[in-house]
Amino acid sequence: MRLKILHRTRYRYSQPVSENYNEVRLQPVSDEGQECHGYRLVTEPVAKVERYHDFHFNLVDHFYLKEPHGELVLESCSEVTTRARAADSEVPWFPVARLGECQRLERCYDFLQPSEYVSLGVEVWRVGQDLVSGVDDAWQLALRIMGHIHETFVYEAGSTTVSTTMEEALRERRGVCQDFAHVMLGLCRSTGIPARYVSGYLHVPAGTALRGDLASHAWVEVYLPRHGWMGLDPTNNRMADEHHVKVAVGRDYADAAPVRGNFKGRAEQTMTAEVRIEPVKGVED
Repeated sequence: MRLKILHRTRYRYSQPVSENYNEVRLQPVSDEGQECHGYRLVTEPVAKVERYHDFHFNLVDHFYLKEPHGELVLESCSEVTTRARAADSEVPWFPVARLGECQRLERCYDFLQPSEYVSLGVEVWRVGQDLVSGVDDAWQLALRIMGHIHETFVYEAGSTTVSTTMEEALRERRGVCQDFAHVMLGLCRSTGIPARYVSGYLHVPAGTALRGDLASHAWVEVYLPRHGWMGLDPTNNRMADEHHVKVAVGRDYADAAPVRGNFKGRAEQTMTAEVRIEPVKGVED
């Protein structure tokens, strides 16, 4: 599926600010599940944009605005072809009892530890132990965790903020895709499944009940020995597929936030974001 993605973010400041430094993770990745054909980022005020790869190999655009300004607008445009992912039946069996082996894998270690948004305290451990009971296969355990979150949590826009932690979301049992992803990270890690946060986009075809197309979306990838990373979307209780566009990964939201920055000044800021995702007609996948 060929998709065109337009993402516009606007920051308004209550008074002019200066020395505004920002990091932007908005370019879709190119991997076995998708290919990014083009990407462009425009800022207003105009800034010199440079880029680097971060610790998790995400592409990061960064820029600095020294002069005072009362507003910042970021507009990104990208085109990406997504491909069908592995089916549920293609995931090989791996015993839950051997998940401890993942601790010795360098690619997994960080994704089994507590992180800025995801603690591994008693509360999440208790829920995790209830879910692991009676399950022998690691993939089936991951699916059970995803289903549990989807069934017992309420999707409610505005009920949380970008600062809400996994513990808070687990206690309130409501939130948005970021919160659902953080809870799944905590439950997976507490049961021994390596799990990482994914920031991206979701294309919602007309007539479907999927959630997550009005702004950036978030889901989880779990690591399964003998197979690799597999995407699971607890907000929609489904495997990540050709409708999911991956942009960045990390231990939690702190590593993969679409935009992060700071400025000099005492101003308060308000942020609005708009995302438009459209299939590109007449293009061969």
